[in-house]
Parts: sequence; structure tokens; C-alpha cells
Amino acid sequence: MRNVNAQTITEAVLARQSNTADPRLKRIMTSLVKHLHEFAREVELTEEEWFGAIEFMTRCGNITDDKRQEFILLSDVLGLSMLIVAQNNDKPAGCTEATVFGPFHVEGAPHYELGADIANGARGTPCEVRGTVRGSGGEPVAGAQIDVWQSDADGLYDVQHPAVDHAQARGILNADSEGRYHFRSILAVPYSIPHDGPVGDLLKATGQRPWRPAHLHFLITAPGFETLVTHVFRSDDPYLDSDAVFGVRQSLIADWKQQPDGSYLVEYDFVLNPSA
Repeated sequence: MRNVNAQTITEAVLARQSNTADPRLKRIMTSLVKHLHEFAREVELTEEEWFGAIEFMTRCGNITDDKRQEFILLSDVLGLSMLIVAQNNDKPAGCTEATVFGPFHVEGAPHYELGADIANGARGTPCEVRGTVRGSGGEPVAGAQIDVWQSDADGLYDVQHPAVDHAQARGILNADSEGRYHFRSILAVPYSIPHDGPVGDLLKATGQRPWRPAHLHFLITAPGFETLVTHVFRSDDPYLDSDAVFGVRQSLIADWKQQPDGSYLVEYDFVLNPSA
């Protein structure tokens, strides 16, 4: 097609893509082109603004490495991560809700025995975490694999510390035959998401705060059940209603109880949804 204009360009692009063999890819690309073009027309996007957007995305790519994922961070603060989680994790009542994965999970975390201290030198007030993993019918999920990670007392994950060369405040455990788990770590604290890069500039420009409420990350897997990616949040945290990545769910909030020796205890029971 020759001589396309601001209105006919969309149909020209869709026609060019009409031979896409994969039906799912065709549906996605068709909708993407339609919405992108309509967005540009609606806001009357200028060339300068579009080049600015390209430069922003380039900066996101340049700052991303094996320890920092700026694109996940961008998806999180735009609410897109939580939207996709919500529409893909519609679970029956009583099952533990899913929330965002976050950019700080690390493959190959060390395995620990139940009761072990996964802090492994991370700074923070000692804390014990315990509970059960059960199915939606109340049955214990024996041997469920529990992958857990959290920040330290400075609000930083181990991968954010240049001098730390080993896993801290993260690890993998397996529930016992009754679905019970327990381990020691450190007290979860609120922290600021990385805001020294392009996503931080975006937050500043749009008047948003970068703070996340204190939480533990969990990734739980077991044969016959859907994988669960979730958090457990501290009930006394001041940022529960302003989480920078929109991840808080009321059902995921628990009490961190201070013990006589100054340490803390949090108990949380997970309920997994059977896989189809």
C-alpha cells in the first residue's frame, strides 16, 4: 500500500501481518498494533516524545543484567505484572492468592533442612517462620518445595550487595510428611525498589513513591498442584496501602509477633489449588 496516512497506516500494517501462521501470535500482534496506533493518535504523540520513549527503553535494556531486571520493575510499577497475575490465577475460595514474582528471584538457591537458618549472614533481627502447606481439601502436601527469598535489614537483596558472593536470606526447603515447614531467617522490613535508573525517573516524574511493604517471597511447587508465587506481608507496615508494585492482598497479610528474647515469629499456612 502506498501513500498511507495517519488513519490508513493501521490497516496497512495489519494486512502485512495477515499471513501470520500462529493464530495466537496473530491475535496478539493484531491487538497490539491496533492499540499502539490508537494510543499514538489519541495522545497526539510527537516525534520527540516517541524518540524519548525509545531512549527510555534503551536505558532499561542497558541497566538490565543477571542481577537486575529493569523491565520486570517497569512492568511491576505500571501494574501490568499484577494485572497478568490476577487474570491468570483465578483460584477457588480458600486457596492462597498469587502476587507478583518480582525481579530478585535467583535460580539455584541453596537447599536447607527444615529448621535451618537461611539468613546465612544477612543483617537483621532473627525471625522464625513456620506454617503448613495444604491442598484445598485440607490435605497436607507432603514434601512441597518452598523457595523463599527476602531483603535484609538494609532493604537490599543479596544480589544487590556487590561484596556478597553467596546466597543470603534465600533458600529452598521441603515440607515434611504432614505438610509442615519451619525455618529461621531475619525480620522482613519495608524497602525502596531500585530507583536509580529509568524506572526511578518515571516514578519521580509521575509523583509516585518507590516503597514496598515488608514481605517474604514464596514460590511453592508440588506434584498435582498449581505452582504458587506469592508474598506474605507484615500487618504493621505503613506501606500496605501504597505498594509501589500493587502486590498487596488482604489475605496475604500476617502478624509478625515479637518474642521475649527480642526475635520475631510469623506463622502462615498456604493452600494450594489442584492442577487441572
